[in-house]
Formats: sequence, C-alpha cells, structure tokens
Amino acid sequence: MKSSGIGGQAVLEGVMMKYKSDYAVATRKPDGGINVIHGKCKSIAEKSVFFRLPIIRGIINFIESLVLGMKTLTYSADFFEEEEDKASQDGNNKENSQGSGDNGNIEENIKEKKESNNNLEIVFTVVFSILLAIGIFMVLPFFLSQLLHSAVESPTILALIEGLIRIVLFIGYVLAISMVQDIKRVFMYHGAEHKSINCVESGLELTVENVRKQSKHHKRCGTSFLLIVMFISIVCFMFIHFENVWLRLLSRVLLVPVIAGVSYEFIRIAGNTDNKIISFLSKPGMLLQRLTTREPDDKMIEVAIASVEEVFDWEAYQRWCRSEKARREEKAKAGSVKKSRAQIREELLERERENKQRATERARQIQEMEKKEAELEKIAEEARKRKEARKAITLQTDVQDETLTGLDHFLDLSGEAGTDSQKTQEVDNVKSINAQGMDTGKESTVKKSGAKVINLSDYK
Repeated sequence: MKSSGIGGQAVLEGVMMKYKSDYAVATRKPDGGINVIHGKCKSIAEKSVFFRLPIIRGIINFIESLVLGMKTLTYSADFFEEEEDKASQDGNNKENSQGSGDNGNIEENIKEKKESNNNLEIVFTVVFSILLAIGIFMVLPFFLSQLLHSAVESPTILALIEGLIRIVLFIGYVLAISMVQDIKRVFMYHGAEHKSINCVESGLELTVENVRKQSKHHKRCGTSFLLIVMFISIVCFMFIHFENVWLRLLSRVLLVPVIAGVSYEFIRIAGNTDNKIISFLSKPGMLLQRLTTREPDDKMIEVAIASVEEVFDWEAYQRWCRSEKARREEKAKAGSVKKSRAQIREELLERERENKQRATERARQIQEMEKKEAELEKIAEEARKRKEARKAITLQTDVQDETLTGLDHFLDLSGEAGTDSQKTQEVDNVKSINAQGMDTGKESTVKKSGAKVINLSDYK
C-alpha cells in the first residue's frame, strides 16, 4: 500500500502519533488506564510555497520534528511523575480529609508556571541537543580523522575515515543508551509504534492480534534517517576539499541542514515505493532498527492503537487503498490481454472510420454555420437598403414642405375667408403653378374667386 503519511515516536510509557497538523500522545497510567491528548502543530510550510520545495521542506520537517518530539517527550515525563504523585497523594488524603479551600488555586498557579517553564526548557533542550549532536557526530570525527593526516595524504580517504568514525560513534551511542532500563521500555514502545503503522499500511484491521504479527521495522523510521544522513555526509565531504582546516570544519557544520534535507527526500521516496534499488539502499537503516526497537507487549500495543485512532481514520485509508488496488488490477488485466493482428487491424480501421465520421460531421456543421452567416448578411443588407429608402423619402417630403411654406406670403386672398374647399383648391393650383413655372419659366395665371393673378417668373 501507499504510505499512509502517519508518523510518530515513542515517549516515556507511551506513543506519539502525528498526521498532517494533528498529533496525539497516548500514555499508560500507573493504574492501568490509557490517557490520550490531542493537539495541533501548524507547520511553517503552510505559510509559503518556498518552505514546501524539495530539500527545504526536509530541513523544516527535521527542525519541527525535533521540537514536537521534545515537547511530547517532556509532557510524557511530567505526566508520568504527576500520576505517581497523585497516587501517593490519594493515600495521604484518606488520612487527612480536611484541607484548605485555596489548594485548587495553588495547584492551578503551579501548573501555569510549570507550562511556561516547560516551554523554555524545550527550546533550550532542542538547541542544546542540536549543538551536542553536531559536536559529537560532526566535529569530533573530523578532529579524530585529522590525527591520521600525517599517515594519509589523500583528503578523499580522510573524509571516508571520518565518515566511518562517525558511524561507529553513532552505533556505540545507541548501544550505550539501550542498556538503560527506561530506554529499553522506550524502544519497546518504538516497536509498538512501527507495528501499528505497518498494520494500517498492510490493509489489516487495527487490532492487538494483527499488530502483534507485524514487523517492528519501518522504512520511514528516524533511525534510518540518521544513518542515511551519515552516509550522504560521507559522499558529500569526499568531494568538498579546503586547504584550511577551519574552513573544512565550517563546511561540515553548515552543510548539516542540506544533508538532512536530502536525506528526508530519500526517506520520503522509500516510504512510497517498492523499488528494489531503494529497498536495497534502505537495508542498512532497517538493520540498525534492530538496536532501537524491541518487541512490545500487548499493553504497549494498545497504547499505540489508541494514539493512531485519535488522529487517523485508518478505515477510510484502507478503503481508498483497496479501491486503488482494484483499479490498477483492472487496468493491468486489460493491458495484459494479447490481441491478434486481425483484431488490432479491425480496431485501427474502426478508429479511422470514427475519425472520418467526426471530420464529416464537423465539415457539415461549418457549412451550416457559413450558410446562416450568409443569410444574416443578406437580411442585414436588405434592412440597410430599406433604412436608406425611408431616409430619402423623408428628405424629399421636407423639401416640398419648405417650398410651399415660401409661397404663402404671395397668396393675396380677399377680405372674406373662403370655404375649406376653396382653400384646398387654391393650394392645389399653387402647387401646379410652382411645378410648371420651375420647369418652363413661362407665365402662368390662375383665376379663382377671391385670388389675384400671380406671375411667378417675376420672382425667379
């Protein structure tokens, strides 16, 4: 299955699981119960695309993982101490039933002060841990390799020796802390964490029986990450040479974030592929996990399951994985069926016929569109002509009205107004006179009752 994206780490008597911006810490109480808290951890990568770029995101993830890991580890330690103190106080309270009413406020003030002090302690512890790790696993191997400078002249061989010393120191450190009893239990919870994630990613129901059967090793483990950092540092420093000793040392320190970013990208790829080359390169880290993980008991597995279920819907994830697997199988099955040459030829001919049919249909649609456009252009032209004709008629009517209006003062009617029919007849006579006089220039007269004879030629 594809990587679920869930990760975590072991804490004191518990397991922390993280998925995206949610995390949960499940711890075993002294009375046998399980305490689970849920928290949010917003990443700086959500604020800018730059922090999500390859290698850059690895550096950010490495720092944020250190901070969250130290925070949850401190919480589990404080919680375990508080539970033990409560158990002892309960025994004392049975003997002393009476107490002051201000005890509750005092306890709240103590908790607030403790939280603020814890934040400062976490920052200090993270910074100190980083500096200590750089000093032990970067600076110390460098100076130890320089002791052989007189015997080994090749800087490449010296860088290789430096890297081997670094790996030996790391393995020795893991072996030394694994002898501590509390660390042994942490390593057992570490194994429970890996087993529960492997159970989810294997598509099995998250139960104690199924988790117990899983491997306690995982490709995306932080132990593998640290070992890959050391291998990449060997390759990197073998090709980076400076004559000055302090420049060489400075390059070791400054390149730590870059090496961590590259290692993160490798771990990210390894967790999402079953490629044989990637699996082979992941083998050393898987082998080293034999030192940092132990077989957990059922109670530890229960704690790991509780932490997973608090932040991750493993049932929805498995349903999605099954649907994706079925889709890939159907696709592979369809592609694996071999076809004869006749079938292939028939499919090609069918595709060619479909292409011709689509081309013909497209040509027909284009012709119809062109025909409609021509009709629209014809209608638009006719409308334009009718508009121009109406405009010409309007202009001609205006000219005639202006001409008749100019002749009104030449009509000398008698004192008595004529009838309407007489007035109409006079207007018609004037129009005929005007038409004849404009064309021929001859004199024209009109005789009607109440009207004088007008010679229009005198007014041309």
